[in-house]
Amino acid sequence: MERAPSPSRPAGTTATAAVSRRGRRFGSVIAVVVLAAIVALAWYLTHRPAAVAPGSPAAVGARAGNAARAGGQSRAAPPSTVGVATARHADIPVFIDALGTVTPVAVATVSPQVSGVITQVLYKEGEMVRKGQVLATIDPRPFQMALDQAAAARVRDEAQLNAARVQLERYQVLLKQDSIARQTVDTQDALVKQLAGTIGVDRANENSARLNLTWSRVVAPIDGRVGLRPIDVGNYIGAGNTTGVATITQISPIDVQFAIPQERVPDVKARTGSGASLPVSAWDSSRTRKLDDGEFLTLDNQIDVQTGTVKAKARFANATGNLFPNQFVNVRLLLRTIGAAVVIPVIALRHGPNGDFVYVVNADHTVTLRTVSAGVAGVEDVEITKGLALGEQVVTEGGDRLKDGARIQTPADRPADANAGDRRGGGAARASGAAPGAANAPSTGTEAARSAGRARRNGAAGAPPARPAS
Repeated sequence: MERAPSPSRPAGTTATAAVSRRGRRFGSVIAVVVLAAIVALAWYLTHRPAAVAPGSPAAVGARAGNAARAGGQSRAAPPSTVGVATARHADIPVFIDALGTVTPVAVATVSPQVSGVITQVLYKEGEMVRKGQVLATIDPRPFQMALDQAAAARVRDEAQLNAARVQLERYQVLLKQDSIARQTVDTQDALVKQLAGTIGVDRANENSARLNLTWSRVVAPIDGRVGLRPIDVGNYIGAGNTTGVATITQISPIDVQFAIPQERVPDVKARTGSGASLPVSAWDSSRTRKLDDGEFLTLDNQIDVQTGTVKAKARFANATGNLFPNQFVNVRLLLRTIGAAVVIPVIALRHGPNGDFVYVVNADHTVTLRTVSAGVAGVEDVEITKGLALGEQVVTEGGDRLKDGARIQTPADRPADANAGDRRGGGAARASGAAPGAANAPSTGTEAARSAGRARRNGAAGAPPARPAS
């Protein structure tokens, strides 16, 4: 059975279907483009470089890279700016530094030798007194009476002695005439000797009373500075009182006691044994002001086993009175002086795993690491005993950034190099068609990304729209 033929479609229906197919293809293309733009935006947001602040190291590096690219060439890092010094001849003093204590040569507590009531105090607190100066007086009347009594007893016994001697002479005449017994003469002779002994006792008592009277005037036994007054007028004081009437400290001359390490004792003994005079200076606690100059005096006779040091003593004239008893001072003992030594600043000497070294400056503005042997170090300079010649230049500052063979520049060379760099940067900017200041304009990663985005958007806007496929 045959199918009946379908009726033919009209021409307008076929054209509408073709347009509908082209519209679907165009919509698909638009959807793909939008999706690609979204993916590109997401990638940019997740992979864009972090923004850097102007003036930061990253910004400085970016500017340097942009300037190099603008000039069409790449420049090497600038040489390090360092400080230099020249090895020279100098005298190196060898010091022994120590912490010392000022000790007076003598301290005397003036106590009375007799007891009594204080009638006068004749000194002012803190004043300088001289040896033999009267400091205080004790009521002298009891001692004067004792002296008078002793003198009277002596006179009485002397009179008895004279009478006994006269009597003995008479007995001796009668004995020659055989008119008296010898026993009587011997008895009289013993009496004369007894009275002579009594006279000796009387004279001693008289001298003792006179001495007590003298001791009623309390005098200074040494020169020095008197301390605060421990007793006032009207008080009774006993003989040998521990506080006394005054305390005198001798401050001129005065000593400073300090400790020397046991390793330096042989050097000190060798210098003093040769008759050399070792100068010593005393400084305040901050080591900024010299108090006085003195001379080394002596060493102790044994080493302290706990500290490994030996006590030493130096004597100072202390004419200005800057040194005060029991004051802590910094002592500097000049042991010897090394003459005409090759020295460099202390800050130029560096220490590494292979020993001491310095950076020697070459004529081509490079440095060479050289191992040296250091000797005695002073406050500012250090002796170089091996490895460095007189007149060679060494790096003093900025050596932490250097290595063997590195290029350097001194502060005197830096302005000329900076001007040359400015001229080279300006020429490169002009050669690339940019303004001279463009090389120094800040450029960050964010700005570069934005420029790239604007370029892409401009390119997309200027491209012709895609025609739908037929």
